[in-house]
Amino acid sequence: MRVVLVNTYDLGRQPFGVASPAAWLRRAGHDVVTVDLSRERMPADALASASLVTFYLPMHTATRLALPLIARCRAAYPSLMLCAYGLYAPLNAALLRERGVSVVLGPEAEADLVAIADGARAPDAVPTLLPRLAFVTPDRTTLPTLSHYASLRMPDGSTRVAGATEATRGCKHRCRHCPIVPVYDGQFRVVPVETVLADIRGQVERGATHITFGDPDFLNGPTHARRIVEALHRAYPSVTYDVTIKVEHLLAHQDVLPVLAQTGCLFVTSAVESVDDRVLQHLAKGHTRADFVRAAHLCRDAGLTLSPTFVAFTPWTTLDGYRDMLRVVADLDLVAHVAPVQWGIRLLVTWQSPLLELPDIQAVVGAFDAATLTYPWAHPDPRVDHLQQQVMQLAGVSRARSREDIFSAICELAQVNVVLPARAAIPYLDEPWYC
Repeated sequence: MRVVLVNTYDLGRQPFGVASPAAWLRRAGHDVVTVDLSRERMPADALASASLVTFYLPMHTATRLALPLIARCRAAYPSLMLCAYGLYAPLNAALLRERGVSVVLGPEAEADLVAIADGARAPDAVPTLLPRLAFVTPDRTTLPTLSHYASLRMPDGSTRVAGATEATRGCKHRCRHCPIVPVYDGQFRVVPVETVLADIRGQVERGATHITFGDPDFLNGPTHARRIVEALHRAYPSVTYDVTIKVEHLLAHQDVLPVLAQTGCLFVTSAVESVDDRVLQHLAKGHTRADFVRAAHLCRDAGLTLSPTFVAFTPWTTLDGYRDMLRVVADLDLVAHVAPVQWGIRLLVTWQSPLLELPDIQAVVGAFDAATLTYPWAHPDPRVDHLQQQVMQLAGVSRARSREDIFSAICELAQVNVVLPARAAIPYLDEPWYC
């Protein structure tokens, strides 16, 4: 069977979620076409010759981009089997089926995709139990080369070719705003060390000198994480990497932080979300403002760059609270560590989100909007919504400006006086988007 695996967006990375099922399907003897629409056009004959077309939906943006393409595919090829899989597929199963998707699978979809390609009857509903897969090395051979994807920008102005892989899937935590929670519900899956290293080896052989670990939280399994980075450093001492780790885990596993620094970790992304303890409690983040401050100092002491991300605008955000966030980040000397878009991120309330359990959210959301795949909400204070729109306009057109200059302009919008420390360049990936 000819299977077409389509990616629309995956944070500027070469998509693991396409490379992994490609390996499974090719191992089973199927003809696989991979298409990454974030970096290439759909081949003219790809759909006409396909028996199964799949859409990888790892995130909100990818899903929104995929919906019009799904509609066009269904209109052009009414009998073609269309499948959606990935984290956001089960979250939007009803809408996807309305748009013509025949099969909806979750993020652990490889074995099911092989079974369907082999001729097994497709499930009528999203499987409720996540399978435990025997992972195989992803096959990236037909995806665009790594030079087409996001690269690492170094403090000296040089760039490095960046690859990406996953050492774990899912998350054992239940942050209330996180889309992982309704699907994994506290479960996570470990990818064997040898499989991770084989995937990295293939990317290094194709030019990668930096690896992004795309795990929702790299320290969900701290012993596993340590084995991965130590093995990576032994095999490729000059290859650097970055990871994502919860504030809670930075504190609980602070003994691992020097190991990360010693094995080539350039920066740690952490979903801080807010410095307001009330907001953090609503989001069930598992950390406090004081924890974030402590984590920032621990990372600096260990020689790690901490790159915080934020959900800067929520129904609980106040103008004073937003100004306070700007001051805290400046006081911690982290302004250069924050991608400008983070200053304007607005809380997404998606289908099946645990946020909908909160009376505060129920009071402000409107009806589900199939165009944005969210429950739109308006802040009780219109000035907060106005500020958010201004910040996003500024962040969206300012790639040529430094992070400090953008931050200063945002401080002016928010009417807050902040004294910035001397500029300090840090390494970062040049496609910083997180939703």
